[in-house]
Amino acid sequence: MAKAEYFIPTEHPHRRLNPLTGEWILVSPHRAKRPWQGQVEKVTSEDRLRYDPDCYLCPGNTRSSGKQNPPYDHTFVFTNDFSALLQDKPELPDEQTDTLLRTEPVGGTCRVVCFSPRHDLSLPEMDVKEIQLV
Repeated sequence: MAKAEYFIPTEHPHRRLNPLTGEWILVSPHRAKRPWQGQVEKVTSEDRLRYDPDCYLCPGNTRSSGKQNPPYDHTFVFTNDFSALLQDKPELPDEQTDTLLRTEPVGGTCRVVCFSPRHDLSLPEMDVKEIQLV
């Protein structure tokens, strides 16, 4: 993504000051543009797939961004295709005059960690050696 010239709070990741608590919160409006396959809740069965050809995270599969995962055989980490933060942050155009809604552009990297190449495993089901790789 090309670096934007000016900060637009409805488009760019930023943080906002909560004037009641004094805490900053992260806002990532651009994430609403990422694809969504639709939430489907299913009862967990004991016959879970070791590999799911439709899963964006399984080894060798193509992610929704079009990038292909390598045929990994242990923990795999990659930069999130639809990250909450972006590397480049635009400049604020002028000094802010709104004392109630204060925003600041923010930049960074978000990573995805695939604990195991097996689609059917979660962290508590992995052995100690596999967890150490995570």
